Amino acid sequence: MKRLCALLTTIFLLCAPALADSLVTNGGVSLDTAALPYCTEDEEAPVVYFISDISPESLVKAYQALGVELPGKVGVKMSTGESTRSNYLRPALIADLVHLVNGTIVECNTAYGGSRSSTAMHVQQAKDNGLTDVAELDILDEEGSMEVPIEGGVRINVDYVGSHFANYDSYLVLTHFKGHAMAGFGGAIKNISIGFGSSMGKVWIHSGGTKKSGGIWGEQDPFLEAMADAAKGVDTYMGDNILYVSVMNRLSVDCDCDGNPSEPDMHDVGILASTDPLAIDQAAIDLVYAMPDSGSLRRRIERQNGLYTLEVGAKNGLGSRSYRLVVLGE
Repeated sequence: MKRLCALLTTIFLLCAPALADSLVTNGGVSLDTAALPYCTEDEEAPVVYFISDISPESLVKAYQALGVELPGKVGVKMSTGESTRSNYLRPALIADLVHLVNGTIVECNTAYGGSRSSTAMHVQQAKDNGLTDVAELDILDEEGSMEVPIEGGVRINVDYVGSHFANYDSYLVLTHFKGHAMAGFGGAIKNISIGFGSSMGKVWIHSGGTKKSGGIWGEQDPFLEAMADAAKGVDTYMGDNILYVSVMNRLSVDCDCDGNPSEPDMHDVGILASTDPLAIDQAAIDLVYAMPDSGSLRRRIERQNGLYTLEVGAKNGLGSRSYRLVVLGE
């Protein structure tokens, strides 16, 4: 199946725009792709598609560029936002894509209190944020956890996700890329590790696989290692039936789990799409570091050693840090 996907991608690339030498971001910044450290022309590298326009139409176009139709019952994994002030992806932006895949919005409860620490509170917050007007919502750990094995993990060999995880045939991982107070940045890797983790699973990851209850604070590098390992478990479990789309707007240093995040102080970048969670996060990081106004976000990432997550993802076989960048017309 993976060979078929690779063949379809090759065929698409013959008809699609060529690999980009340059791009213009949503904020009007011109970037030379030679300045993106992990961007390559190697045909073995996974493709990351980029479109600068951030709109419902462009979100659909980025997804369709992947050339894969997600089968069966589709879960759309996204952050539901801690408050109406959070920078979660707004209903007006995502509705067309969610409807296209006939998706159910899925999320798990938090392990740190707040407005989404129980299913009833979580559903109410998602309703307040307008997401239940878009699609059905499923809190995956409403009925507990299930185990997902991890092969080749650096820190952990099992992940604990919401028990409803197994009810879906495929997943569209719809990520708002941004900073994060603990992980440094929140991208696709965080969305499928901490994001899919049940309340207990979140504690397991944050503690580096040392506990399943109590506070979420633990040593930083073991946490990052466990996060990359958990992402490997989810991505491997789903095989070809998981796709990744990331929106680089409202690039605050704070996560969507922050009910009162700092205002972004850098321009929006665009939308990315890929079949590889590590490649799409590396491309987003490369773009952030290439932006002249990204100092605050870069400092947040480095303060938390966030780039180490990408190193671990390459080591445990999650995906490829190298990627081919294809710029889509608007």
